[in-house]
Amino acid sequence: MKAVNNGGVDQLKSNACLKTTVILFISLTFFYLGKIWSQNNGDQKLIFFTTQSLLSPSKVILSPNLNKLFDLSAIISNDTASDFKTLAPVSPLSDDFVERMGVLDEAGAMTEEFSVGEFDAELVENRRSGNESEVGVFDGRVRVKRMKLCDWSLSEYIPCLDNVEAIRKLKSTKRGERFERHCPETRLNCLVRTPLGYTTTIPWPRSRDEVWFSNVPHARLAEDKGGQNWILVDKDKFRFPGGGTQFIHGADQYLDQISEMVPDIMFGGHTRVALDVGCGVASFGAFLFSRNVLTMSVAPKDVHENQIQFALERGVPAMEAAFATRRLLYPSQAFDLIHCSRCRINWTRDDGILLLEIDRMLRGGGYFVWAAQPVYKHEPVLQKQWEEMVSLTTRICWNLVKKQGYIAIWQKPVNNTCYLSREQGTQPPLCEPDDDPDNVWYTDLKACISPLPKTGYGTKVTKWPARLYEPPDRLQSIKIDAYLSRKELFMAEFNYWNETIASNIRGLHWKRFLRRNVLDMKAGYGGFAAALIENNPDCWVMNVVPVSGPNTLPVIYDRGLLGVMHDWCEPFDTYPRTYDFLHASGLFSIERKRCNITNIMLEIDRILRPLGRIYIQDSLSLMDELQQIGRSLGWGIAVRETYEGPYESYRIMIGKKRMLKK
Repeated sequence: MKAVNNGGVDQLKSNACLKTTVILFISLTFFYLGKIWSQNNGDQKLIFFTTQSLLSPSKVILSPNLNKLFDLSAIISNDTASDFKTLAPVSPLSDDFVERMGVLDEAGAMTEEFSVGEFDAELVENRRSGNESEVGVFDGRVRVKRMKLCDWSLSEYIPCLDNVEAIRKLKSTKRGERFERHCPETRLNCLVRTPLGYTTTIPWPRSRDEVWFSNVPHARLAEDKGGQNWILVDKDKFRFPGGGTQFIHGADQYLDQISEMVPDIMFGGHTRVALDVGCGVASFGAFLFSRNVLTMSVAPKDVHENQIQFALERGVPAMEAAFATRRLLYPSQAFDLIHCSRCRINWTRDDGILLLEIDRMLRGGGYFVWAAQPVYKHEPVLQKQWEEMVSLTTRICWNLVKKQGYIAIWQKPVNNTCYLSREQGTQPPLCEPDDDPDNVWYTDLKACISPLPKTGYGTKVTKWPARLYEPPDRLQSIKIDAYLSRKELFMAEFNYWNETIASNIRGLHWKRFLRRNVLDMKAGYGGFAAALIENNPDCWVMNVVPVSGPNTLPVIYDRGLLGVMHDWCEPFDTYPRTYDFLHASGLFSIERKRCNITNIMLEIDRILRPLGRIYIQDSLSLMDELQQIGRSLGWGIAVRETYEGPYESYRIMIGKKRMLKK
């Protein structure tokens, strides 16, 4: 039994030895064939390494390729070799080579020795020659051509109001058609120059009383209106005593008189948003700021064509606008008070069509203040004008609350009861039910009364400042998809911008940039402007609602803010160098489908003051294009991530318009 077992073990050992021998033979055979094949084909030879004990140094076994020469062109194809360039040998880095571009050293500790980059003389603004030149490097590779400069004659050019060719072709100008928008077919493709001697604007509140002469170098208004305390020339400045044609003793005294006549006006409480028609240099609105009232000052670009320019230079909200044949670009029930002091408008012409435009914009229960000669003079012509005004205001259901001296004050009704109780056939009629009183973009005036909403929306607004934070009733009338979540969207917008602006004011010193005049190019519900008020920088905001989106202007005005409708495919109705800070969130990704983005950026440059900032938050896919355009305009550009982090699909671009060399 024992012999049998030993025999079986010997047989198993023989089989294992045979298998090992066969495997070793096959391996050597394939290795030998591979070596012969590689020699015949000229391919790179095998290199062998061996590892010794950890106690002894590692050794490298020499390759069979030692001392052999190879033709690389035979190994690498011609197509591949052509893609490579000869590289210069790289010298080893010395310890002195490290350039510190941040405030942390290699160990992560803060250091005072770091580099801020080299000065590039090509980026310094020196454009007086007006020729195109390169301004810098985009993304380290591409040189960007600078836009050429416009002719000096265009330094105060407002494209849609200074279109001389279109104005000449008008069939009639008797109703003021020449003061309305007539946009040119071709856009400016150059940068508007600043006047020689232009300097940084005087900060508010000093700017209320004085501005630099060199920034608005026009003395005619001072010559015409100096005796009425509008404006005076004092060496290198214009001074504003605060008077007006009808209140030569000062706006403060005039405002006190209005408050005494009708205490319910209550500036800064019931009255938060006002419209000053035929504003002159906007002293009425300038002095209302101290009473917590925002005033939109409007006037046409007429014989006193620089009056709005003076208003804006002072830091007062103002726009070029005319009561002519089209609706003004403000919503229904926008203003708590509308003021006209010697504004030279015939309110009763054409069946009262101009006063009916005032009625459309005046909030239910709001006041119309008229200071004019027909109120207090008894000459036959003037008395006739007064009688016509009383007749018209009675027929549109306004109540003459007070007439004292040269001031008359009417109040608009708060509901439709009076309209519906008028005798049949009374003129003017109510507007048709399908007429939208908030449709204002290139909409003709209508000689009819816009009835108030049956829901009372627009008339029931809370007092300031509570109305800034409470979602207004008219939020429900905005044409957007969301219905149940509108109030949540309203609050979310405010909370987002409040947090963002608070962080930027603390960390990025935004108060230095938000000098006075701010424009929000896509305002939504006005959350950006509301957040600025919450964080107390001394500025005001023009909230622009683009025609390409939902009309949220009624909500903006119900909050106690200012705004206007606009199409960014066309130029904006304001002078060059109007705004210190422009904000555009999500604008370009929408308007690129309708407009040329370069044209919008050129318009931004036109209305932005030198040293002003533009803050753009938009899609990541647009940032490269916007950077290139911004550099072609000569702006300083910085791009950073949003607070949501690097994986967010949006980025922030901050541009700074440079001051031209004197």
